[in-house]
Amino acid sequence: MKKLIFTSVLMVSMLAACSEKDTNTVEPDQPQQEQQSNEQQGTENQDGASGTTQEDTVSSVTQAEALNTIKEQLGTDLAIDLPNNLPLSKGAFLTATTTATDKQAEILFLESKDYIAVNDAKLKNASAATTIAKLTVKLYDSIDEASKQVAYEDYSKNGGQQVAIGHNLTGYQDAGAGSLWTGWNEGRWALATRTRTDNSAAGVDLAKQAVEYLESHTLPIPHENGMVHLDVYQSGNLIVWQDGKLVYTLDSIKDPMQALAIAAAFNQ
Repeated sequence: MKKLIFTSVLMVSMLAACSEKDTNTVEPDQPQQEQQSNEQQGTENQDGASGTTQEDTVSSVTQAEALNTIKEQLGTDLAIDLPNNLPLSKGAFLTATTTATDKQAEILFLESKDYIAVNDAKLKNASAATTIAKLTVKLYDSIDEASKQVAYEDYSKNGGQQVAIGHNLTGYQDAGAGSLWTGWNEGRWALATRTRTDNSAAGVDLAKQAVEYLESHTLPIPHENGMVHLDVYQSGNLIVWQDGKLVYTLDSIKDPMQALAIAAAFNQ
């Protein structure tokens, strides 16, 4: 009888021990899974808080590499500066076509949905990429000759109707051939916006946007002068500046504010 009781107690003890072991094995797993989930969520929150996605990083690296490649493939001895960045559509890649001689270089900056190498034959197909801007840099025989290529004006001396364009600057309006120009000067730069005479307010609004933008962004310092023409109807944006015997010309840019942003990127 004692042996039977002892055996029964022993079996109960063994079962209790097994049950306790199973419980100790299962219970820690649940908190570990929760911890891994929380860590993963924290990582996702950090990525989101930074505002940087993998796609943004890839595009940024690719743009920097493309700009280096563009400069390498110019194949000219001209000391040419390039913008440090260009406005790209989300997920787009920067590419370009380049041509150069000993006195002139031309770069057509393009963006493409898929990666296309600089000067790739695919870029001969107009549908392969979209134009961002065209940069032409030309070397002249003298500083005076280069200076003549810049249509610099002192608008305060030209007269015209005065209009406030913000930050204590005054614009001077001049109309002709159905167009209305609002011009002003900042440093060595002469800037003007163009609109149609039947939409005069749009020219002033664009001038105010440009003035506000240039409060926090700086155009390259010209030697000696530079000019900016911004078009409300996105048909004639043009930025030209002199750097000694070199003359830089930016055109083929649809958005007038993007034209300013690209010019300012030469000074970053």
